[in-house]
Amino acid sequence: MSAVIGEKVPNFGVSEWVQGAPTNFDQEKDHIVLVEVFQVNCPGCFMHALPEAIEIYNKYKDEGVRVIGIATAFEDFDKNTLDNLKMLAETGEVIGETKSAFQMSGQLQEGNKLPYKIPFPLAMDNLVKTTGEISQEKIMQFIYPQIPEFDSQPEEYRNQIIQRVKDYMKSKEYSAETFEKFALQGTPSTILVDRKGILRDVSFGQVGQAESMIQKLLNED
Repeated sequence: MSAVIGEKVPNFGVSEWVQGAPTNFDQEKDHIVLVEVFQVNCPGCFMHALPEAIEIYNKYKDEGVRVIGIATAFEDFDKNTLDNLKMLAETGEVIGETKSAFQMSGQLQEGNKLPYKIPFPLAMDNLVKTTGEISQEKIMQFIYPQIPEFDSQPEEYRNQIIQRVKDYMKSKEYSAETFEKFALQGTPSTILVDRKGILRDVSFGQVGQAESMIQKLLNED
């Protein structure tokens, strides 16, 4: 089941919780839920998106707002792993490009550690090894949400896009359940759900917008 803004939200996929009590959208009735989707090897996630999520958590946790972090993987499958997420949760240690970015900005703590602690629950997206033939139907399901006017485009353009998506799908070692269910375009991404369990927003790479949306939801009946 794919997620649709304005409709009841489907549960996100999790392979393992590494911090905090396990939960999901259907267990968070009467709460506003902000899910921060990141990759362990994503500097922008750690320099901008996660600090914003922590700020929201600290500011609104007593007002019925839940914040959850889900680590996913759509690239760099050797770095965006459950083991590296566990290490992050247990020791604060970062890896790869994230480590390099904090090193360059002079913010890396002793022992390759983040300069802050993530206080909310953290889980790993449910990754499934991709096998089998890539069907035309699967390719079109990927294209339509991103190019709604796809059918009216010139044939040559359509063929190029289909080939590109096919190549992309072949190159993916794993399919990530939450990432695909919410048709995310990359990381960092946020998923925002209201008190009634309705999906209200899915954003990619936006920093600075989540708080105003949460304030609006808090003012709703």
